[in-house]
Amino acid sequence: MPSIAPMPALGEATVPLTSFIQPTHRHYFSGRSERPNYRLRRYDFAGTPAVMPLVRAFLDTCAAAQSGDYRYLFTLLGSELANNAIRHSLSGRPGGSYTLLVHRSRDGLRLTCHDRGGLRQEDSRLASKPDGLNLSAESGRGLALVEALATGWGDNGQADFRRVWLYLAFDLAGSRWNATADA
Repeated sequence: MPSIAPMPALGEATVPLTSFIQPTHRHYFSGRSERPNYRLRRYDFAGTPAVMPLVRAFLDTCAAAQSGDYRYLFTLLGSELANNAIRHSLSGRPGGSYTLLVHRSRDGLRLTCHDRGGLRQEDSRLASKPDGLNLSAESGRGLALVEALATGWGDNGQADFRRVWLYLAFDLAGSRWNATADA
């Protein structure tokens, strides 16, 4: 049997993140509210942590017409959903991807993250860990953070092609953010 030569070390290349943006969607990442009355924004992201700056720019731009607190919170919570798609689904495997879908209503933004699922074997609803907000926990804080700071959240309960959503009211009603900001 012939021996297989070891894989040579691959060099690193620096690629501008803007090369990942389709020209017709550049305004999705501008950070400005140049189109504040949109109803829907959808973008497919590569399932790699390297594009997380693009994810954050997308989320921040979707909330650009709102207050600084709202923009920060929407971007933070949306980043948690994206990170979970990369870490806990087939979307994070080579060639994987996930989709972020933002619906704008008169009262708030609803973000849905569609991932490729597949790492869980059976259908079940997601739940945050009871001690998820414990600062000494090594992991498991993401969904607890979403549960505490979003107006509402949930998922479709399917192991394959999971959809996790969150809703954040423009006035931050139902969020513990108001309580923490006043403290």
